[in-house]
Amino acid sequence: MLKEFEKKLGYTFKDKNLLKEALTHKSFKSPVNNERLEFLGDAVLDLIVGEYLYKKFPKANEGELSKLRASLVNEEGFAKLADKIDIGKYIFISQAEENNQGRNKPSLLSNAFEAVMGAIYLEDGLERVRDIALNLLEKTYPKIDLDSLFKDYKTALQELTQAKYGVTPEYKLLNSSGPDHKKEFEVAVTLHGKTISTANGKSKKAAQQEAAKRALKILKAGDE
Repeated sequence: MLKEFEKKLGYTFKDKNLLKEALTHKSFKSPVNNERLEFLGDAVLDLIVGEYLYKKFPKANEGELSKLRASLVNEEGFAKLADKIDIGKYIFISQAEENNQGRNKPSLLSNAFEAVMGAIYLEDGLERVRDIALNLLEKTYPKIDLDSLFKDYKTALQELTQAKYGVTPEYKLLNSSGPDHKKEFEVAVTLHGKTISTANGKSKKAAQQEAAKRALKILKAGDE
């Protein structure tokens, strides 16, 4: 199974235990899991994508580069890259997580992808991770620019609600949990005090964008 994954990944690990660790979710009964490698991989990918965008868009300003990076370096973006190499098929998860469709959860796929990139970085350095990650990135996103990538759902939702109801949506922080380096925020979108949608994210902004995206979908579906 792991050989099959390595073939899809385009990289053969010298240390198979490192690969197993990268693919092991915390729910699986094991002395190790992929959280530390995920932490490392997140930082490595942030650098690689940042450098890639800096070189690709020489005329873009800091704000535009930040928006582009934010649209790629996130749970949804990494889950798409993870799908390209079928990572969900190979992760080690508990039976409870299996029953809960864990192999299809964007959060698990994204975390495993980051961990695998972190593992490659430890074993073979930045250049190898760059080659693999950017190859996957360009296959997944044939067009990389602000118009096609950065969708500001909050702005779109505000435009819709103001035109249709004459009101601006409000965002309420429902909950925040987890350690400081890995906080999770839950946000609700409300209209006239009524909750339209809720969503989680690794930052308040990310949670607000996801909640706005869901609210747009709900409101548009109501019009059909």
